[in-house]
Amino acid sequence: MKTILELTLNGRPRQDLVADNLLLLDYLREVAGLTGTKRGCDGGECGACTVLVDDRPRLACSTLAVQVAGKRVETVEGLVRGGRMSRLQQAFHEKLGTQCGFCTPGMIMAAEALLRRNPDPGRDEIKAALAGNLCRCTGYVKIVEAVEAAGGATEAAE
Repeated sequence: MKTILELTLNGRPRQDLVADNLLLLDYLREVAGLTGTKRGCDGGECGACTVLVDDRPRLACSTLAVQVAGKRVETVEGLVRGGRMSRLQQAFHEKLGTQCGFCTPGMIMAAEALLRRNPDPGRDEIKAALAGNLCRCTGYVKIVEAVEAAGGATEAAE
């Protein structure tokens, strides 16, 4: 069976005919052409596929595309405004929060959800928000520092 999927993707309305069993991850990568969202474990354990659905983090590898009908979906590409990285993306760059970069989109989206709820989170809150996202390269210190920097910058900018 197929369904016409209507959603808002990175701020733009979309309509696509999709198979009822198509994963959100495959919809984003293959139908929408947004390859920032990564396929990691394919079992909901690594967080590399984290996107925001109505401002809440969600694993795209364990969500059917039809489950986000009528919702707002945001990917890491959607954080860029006017060709410029978001404050959080810039903080990851400046604080060396990436190494191989594979986990980075999922980390950024989980952190973005946190910063929308709390613009100046403490270290423990950051660690809790990122607990579902695994990184094999950095040891997490620089990632936490990047989120702290973006949080402080958010408060200072407003």
